[in-house]
Amino acid sequence: MTRAAPSDADMRRAVKPVICYPTETLPKPDMALYVKAREGAQKVAEVIVPPREAAAIEVPAGHFLRTVSIEGPQVGDLNLFNKADLSERLFTGKTRALHGTHVTIGDQLWSNLPYLRPIATVVEDTLNWYGIDAYGGSVHDVIGTRCDPYTGKLLGGTDYHHCCHSNLTRALADARGLSLEEAERHVHDVLNVFMCTGFTRDTGQYFMKASPVRPGDYLELFAEIDLLAVQSACPGGDCGSEHTSDVAACHPLLMEIYKPRDGVLEGWTSPALNAYDRSHGR
Repeated sequence: MTRAAPSDADMRRAVKPVICYPTETLPKPDMALYVKAREGAQKVAEVIVPPREAAAIEVPAGHFLRTVSIEGPQVGDLNLFNKADLSERLFTGKTRALHGTHVTIGDQLWSNLPYLRPIATVVEDTLNWYGIDAYGGSVHDVIGTRCDPYTGKLLGGTDYHHCCHSNLTRALADARGLSLEEAERHVHDVLNVFMCTGFTRDTGQYFMKASPVRPGDYLELFAEIDLLAVQSACPGGDCGSEHTSDVAACHPLLMEIYKPRDGVLEGWTSPALNAYDRSHGR
């Protein structure tokens, strides 16, 4: 039932917003140290993420993970895990609440409860020039959940096996010797690398548009803990038209690992687990 607006509707809409999680007291990453550590760092590993597939790579704490567009405009769906404990993983919801819907240089990626600590820091982003466009779109979002076969079945009635959820499931299963059922339980909401997204102003719906990424563009993370990175090259390609299908042109992505020079991170340590005592009032 639609109700008439109250007489003070305009006044109610005009109430100023309050930031839910002011971040002034958050520990700040030492970006100057990370920049210094990146200078002279040597590439020690790499893996190609094939189109409509996923790949995994380990990232030691204190190393850098760079995702590179190498052939054409392509979006990547990135899962991050504690290498030693898959139950600790990227928590896009809290990352979004702390840093906003899209991340760039200086923002940190946080792990899930009860761990809640920064597990990676964005140190380089060749798309940070994009900002927020006239539609409210921006790049590298932590709002999209990943394309998945269940939603595809719900909306289209088809079984499609190369959406990002399934790609990540297969790659994690292969990387850790898990069954698909075991691996799927660990796959989580992603950092949408290079993806350009936002919310429509009229309906509030999640939208995507063609990514501005070009060959040679990259997003680089500093690993705050030992990580397992699993990334899918989305079947939507640049996500300018559709996903969960083989219609879009798709391209590979490159994940590279860089090791800093010996001694440059002397004194640096991984963030401790969240200090809450977990008593929950009892």
